[in-house]
Amino acid sequence: MQGIQATEVLTAVESRLNTYNVRYTAGRRAVIDSLAKSNGPLSAAELFTEIGLAVPLSSLYRSLTVLEEAGVVARHFGGNGLIRYELAEWLLGHHHHLVCTECGSVEDVSLPLSYENQIHDLIENIGRINSFKPLSHVFEIEGRCLSCT
Repeated sequence: MQGIQATEVLTAVESRLNTYNVRYTAGRRAVIDSLAKSNGPLSAAELFTEIGLAVPLSSLYRSLTVLEEAGVVARHFGGNGLIRYELAEWLLGHHHHLVCTECGSVEDVSLPLSYENQIHDLIENIGRINSFKPLSHVFEIEGRCLSCT
């Protein structure tokens, strides 16, 4: 985890949820804990498998919605329509994803600052020629992971 340390995540999330007057239930803690330990975004089904029966599936979906609305969790759309969730960038730090089109795995990857600057410049230029002001970006590289090649 590149952003704040894993031990600080629960406290930071609790503070954020208090700001939004949202209870930090055991189920929401389990979601945050699972996402904090993962190496990339997880689908609701993967979270359900990870958490187990401690959080009913309907509660898991409600928790994901509430956590997303509070800006604690970010939603990512996969090429195959699968929605995955991860902790928000302010918790994880800025990063990108390697997405395996064969098995569906998603891995977080951080880039050297020189590459990040090149991506930033490219995005600014694309925005400029299209009269658009970019605010952020998501960069995912699709291909095959080592297990699938």
